[in-house]
Amino acid sequence: MKVVDGIPVWGDPVDEASLAQIKRCARTADKVALMADHHKGYAVPIGGVVAYEDSISPSGVGYDIACGNKAVLTDADAGDVRARIRTIMDDIWSTISFGIGRSNNERVDHELFDDPAWTISAIRPLKQLARDQLGTVGAGNHYVDIFADEQDRIWIGVHFGSRGLGHKTATHFLHEAGAKDGMDVDPCVIRAKSNLGADYLECMRLAGRYAYAGRDWVCDRVASLLGTRIVSEVHNHHNYAWREKHGKDELWVVRKGATPAFPGQRGFIGGSMGDISVIVEGIENPLGRQSLYSTVHGAGRVMGRMEATGKFDRRTGKLLRPGKVTAAMMKEWVHRAKVELRGGGTDESPHCYKRLPEVLAAHEGTIRVLHTLTPLGVAMARAGEFDPYKD
Repeated sequence: MKVVDGIPVWGDPVDEASLAQIKRCARTADKVALMADHHKGYAVPIGGVVAYEDSISPSGVGYDIACGNKAVLTDADAGDVRARIRTIMDDIWSTISFGIGRSNNERVDHELFDDPAWTISAIRPLKQLARDQLGTVGAGNHYVDIFADEQDRIWIGVHFGSRGLGHKTATHFLHEAGAKDGMDVDPCVIRAKSNLGADYLECMRLAGRYAYAGRDWVCDRVASLLGTRIVSEVHNHHNYAWREKHGKDELWVVRKGATPAFPGQRGFIGGSMGDISVIVEGIENPLGRQSLYSTVHGAGRVMGRMEATGKFDRRTGKLLRPGKVTAAMMKEWVHRAKVELRGGGTDESPHCYKRLPEVLAAHEGTIRVLHTLTPLGVAMARAGEFDPYKD
C-alpha cells in the first residue's frame, strides 16, 4: 500500500485515471481509499471506497446497485461433476436467463415484493419489471460458475446485481440530484437525512434485498440441476453503502467494486473466466483500518471493452479499428485452463484482466485466502450483448 496525496492506494502500477477520480471524490468525502483491482468508473472508480459522515453518494454505489457475489459449497461428487460438465453447463445455459432485458423463464415469487419500500414513487413503477427479472443474470462480467476447491469439493459461484431495478433506480436518483453526466465529473453527493437521501437509502436497501434474492435463487436452481445439496454459503454485495462505525466515527461507507472485509468476515472474490477465484476472510491489521475494512471484488480490468473487441460502426457494423483480443486467443486460454465455457465475448477474455493472485498479494496482511476455487465451467451472456449495468 502507498499513500498518494493522503489517500491509501493498493496495487501496482496505479491507474492514473482512477487515481484522479478518487482524488476528486476526496474533496467532498471524509475518507477514501482505492483497492488493488481499481479501474475507471462513472465519477467514482471501480475499487473505490468513499465514506461520509452524513451524506450518501449514488455515484459511489453505482448503476448496478447491490451487485455482488455468492458462492455455495455443495456435497456433489467432483468426479461425477467433471464427467458431466458439458451436460451440466448446457443445462445451466438453457435454464438460467443470461443477457440484457431478459425475463426469467420460471415464475419466481418472493416476500420482498411485500416490502413497504415499493410505495416510494421512484420504484413503484418498477415492481413488475423486478418480478419478471428476479433470478436473471444479465451480461457483461456477470456469470454462473462451477468450481472445484483445493480439497476437490464442488462450489457454485454467481456474480450479478439488482438488474433493471437497480439501474433504473440509480438513474432516477442521479437525475433528481442533478448529477453531472460523464466519467470525469464530480460524484453525486446528497444529504442522507434529506427527503431525497432518505428515499435513496430505502430504495438502495430494497435493491440490495432484491439482489440477494436473485443470487439465492440462481444458486439454489443450479444446485438442483446438479442434484446436490448446499452445505454452506458466502454472500456479499460490493456495490453498496453501509452505516458503519470506524473508531469514533459513524460513517456511510460506500464501496464501489470493493468487498467488505472486517476481521472474521468472509467474502467471495471472482477472477476471470480462465483464472482462479477465492474465498477470503478479513483479518485485523492497521492497513485494514485504512481501507475501512475493504478489499478487492475481482481481478480488475487492464483493457477496456472496445480496446479488446475493436470499434465498430453502429449503423453499418463495419469494423473501424481491430481489437487486441481475438476469439481464437480467448478460446486457446480457456482450453488451456480446461474450462467448459458457455457464452462470453472477447471483452471478457482473461486477457482483459489482471491475474487475481497478484491483486490479492497487494492486500496481504488484511485478508487471508481460505479456499482457492478452480473453474470447471463458466456461463455468461453471449458475445455482443451490450451491458448498461456495468457499474
